Amino acid sequence: MATDTEDREILRAKAPDQPLQDYAVEDPYLEWVKREGPRYIVDFAFEDLNTLELAPWEAKGGSGAIINIPNNTIPNDAQVVEINPGAKSEPVHHMYETQIYVLSGRGATSLWVDENHKRTFEWHEGSLFSIPLNAWYQFFNASGTEAARYVAVTSAPPLMRLYRDDDFMFNNTHVFKSRYTSGDDMFSGNGTLYTKRIWESNFIPNAPDMPLQGWAARGAGGINTALEMAKNSINAHISEFPVGTYKKGHRHGPGAHLVLLSGDSGFSLMWTKEDRSDMVKANWKKNGMVIVPGDGTFHQHFNTGSKRARYLALKQGEHGLVPPYGGIRPGADVSMKDGGRQIEYEDEAREIHEIFEAELAQRGAVCRMKAFIPYCTGEMGPINQSDT
Repeated sequence: MATDTEDREILRAKAPDQPLQDYAVEDPYLEWVKREGPRYIVDFAFEDLNTLELAPWEAKGGSGAIINIPNNTIPNDAQVVEINPGAKSEPVHHMYETQIYVLSGRGATSLWVDENHKRTFEWHEGSLFSIPLNAWYQFFNASGTEAARYVAVTSAPPLMRLYRDDDFMFNNTHVFKSRYTSGDDMFSGNGTLYTKRIWESNFIPNAPDMPLQGWAARGAGGINTALEMAKNSINAHISEFPVGTYKKGHRHGPGAHLVLLSGDSGFSLMWTKEDRSDMVKANWKKNGMVIVPGDGTFHQHFNTGSKRARYLALKQGEHGLVPPYGGIRPGADVSMKDGGRQIEYEDEAREIHEIFEAELAQRGAVCRMKAFIPYCTGEMGPINQSDT
């Protein structure tokens, strides 16, 4: 296996800061990026979004960066925004979805479809929420001395390229009544739990600490909750796994943004070829982000730190996890031997486990996968979520 730097070059198709004029002309999404003015980054792994260098983005009240992955193979982008102390963003509404996780700071958001009836809710580091489609909103930094930073995953790229009309995207007057409720409960943090693992709510006050449910199928004591937010087609789930363990490898489309909510050390492996000759390794820690390409890329997550690792996954899918539409869709946690898209521990390449143990050894840590990997040189560790 190549070094981290060499591996990243395998997947990288363009430099991280690719000049926009080097891309194909007449791309309405990239033309919008150019007009907005933030830093434009093409990359797939970020160790800490809080230290990411940004550029002025006046409309957002401070600075920001827009992130796409190499080869542009997934439909969502990521927008990292920092609101200056005491500043606010310009009011805006748009015909693309956005899900927001607060990386640092505290503030408030005003939301409305009728300017005479605005609602305002507060947020802080660790809050997760979604702006209902085409609703007006405005962000405020509640601190006069410290900046507030968030990451938003949006469906802007494909929709701007589909409609090719700024007036339609940003001046459309249609109100999506099924996505916006007039009551005070929409951003209260209340919600409903379905089928023991699907939480329907539009506001998660503290995502790093919210209760999760058992998910034995993904292995090694992991826990998980799937989220339904604002009836979005951008799906979300939060997963957590213990110290000294890793999750089963799997693949799905059309890609995912993984934001690390907790954990001090870990990494992800990604590959597309059966012999793993194109395998890449991306290191992460709290507030890092790894973007999984949307071409059926196999990926697997490893916790080498001293704390449990928790991540938020945001990817394009479809609304309808909650009854009466259905439940968790099969495949991502079903063995490939049974027609699914998951590699069971007994079927994974020995190289995978050896990479993990080598990383742990560098940190003086112990592998805790003996219950699942017979050739593991470590200890038994967790078998299910009650053992962690």
